[in-house]
Amino acid sequence: MVASSNAVEPCPDCGATVAGGTAGCQSLMDELLARDFSDVTYFRVHRLLVDTYSLQHPERYCASVKSLAAHLTGLCWLLEHDGNRAVGNEALRRWLNRNPRLDKPELPSFRGKLTIASAQAASDSIRYAEAVELWARSTWEAYSALQPLARCWIQQGLDASPRKR
Repeated sequence: MVASSNAVEPCPDCGATVAGGTAGCQSLMDELLARDFSDVTYFRVHRLLVDTYSLQHPERYCASVKSLAAHLTGLCWLLEHDGNRAVGNEALRRWLNRNPRLDKPELPSFRGKLTIASAQAASDSIRYAEAVELWARSTWEAYSALQPLARCWIQQGLDASPRKR
């Protein structure tokens, strides 16, 4: 018997149990992205959503060291520096656009207790923002071995950024 693409199964990357497994998980992300761009009250945690999902799905979204650095420093900046959860940090983006020489570390196999399903289940924009925040913190905790590297990369990015006078 061939398995249905709508069978409820875990996403092999994040563990979310959704209809369609990997494809279903990506569909949830696509739905949340569409909502972010159609409603500013949801968009306020857009970058937090993107970095968290990307770090839980690194084979697709962190294939290069540059993309890993973008999402890892992005999540670190948002959580540890109380960065703008909608758009992140422009200085870090500029630094990465200059293609600094970076070495890609080994990624964790466990990527957090919470998944996109917890954010998708939120009933309104306030609960959604809270759910994305909790999911992001769970993912950040799972990346504890790479947190010092993220902090180092942030410092490199800020040091390379032109100072405003």
